[in-house]
Amino acid sequence: MFQTIDINVDVGEGVNNEALIMPYISSCNIACGGHTGELQSMRAVIKLAKQYNVKIGAHPSFPDKENFGRQKINISYSGLYKSIREQINSLMLVLREEHARLYHIKPHGALYNLAVIDKSIATVIIEAIKSISLPVKLYVPYKSVIAEIAINDNIPIVYEAFADRNYNDDLTLVSRNEKNAIISDSEELFNHVLRMIMHQKVKTINGVELKLKAKTFCIHGDNPKAVNLIRDLKEKLEQVHINIE
Repeated sequence: MFQTIDINVDVGEGVNNEALIMPYISSCNIACGGHTGELQSMRAVIKLAKQYNVKIGAHPSFPDKENFGRQKINISYSGLYKSIREQINSLMLVLREEHARLYHIKPHGALYNLAVIDKSIATVIIEAIKSISLPVKLYVPYKSVIAEIAINDNIPIVYEAFADRNYNDDLTLVSRNEKNAIISDSEELFNHVLRMIMHQKVKTINGVELKLKAKTFCIHGDNPKAVNLIRDLKEKLEQVHINIE
């Protein structure tokens, strides 16, 4: 029996490895000006995504290039709403020019992490998505505040988990400041993902198994071993009849 999952990668973030990654993934999240990214980089990644039939998503962030969107910044909710809308609209402008469509939205960095627990931040993101009036999906973590709000507002969600990150006992990600935050071994990453697919469970850094639903799995494009990890994961999953699409 074959199963299918989605593998997504954050792209257009200046690493310039997209041409090597695209053949192995099924969706991508394109930086659209908040933490990085400009029209030229968006266009280049969109062209590659079209070439490899990869679903295209917007990857909005706190407007904070200095910290790469990885820290909470002091911004009003109305200012954040305006920024998220502008970022998504920038990508949509290029998508129209390239005759491609927006499939999903996935917030970046601190914005993503805060939306898991912060109702106000999550609501701003949801309202920005509703203002677009396009049928797009939202990539969100299982049991998150933003997932609950999206479901109540009839925004279709896809539960996401992280293939190359370790989890704490409260289902938050281990801080990047910790040495065991990132998974960089192919076999370890495969077992991590396979457990989540087959058993809907994740093993935390303390060895606790917790329920976690996911249909899309993220590998960070700025992981130094990203290309090899993605290629190896696709290969290993296909060997156990799990397809990427």
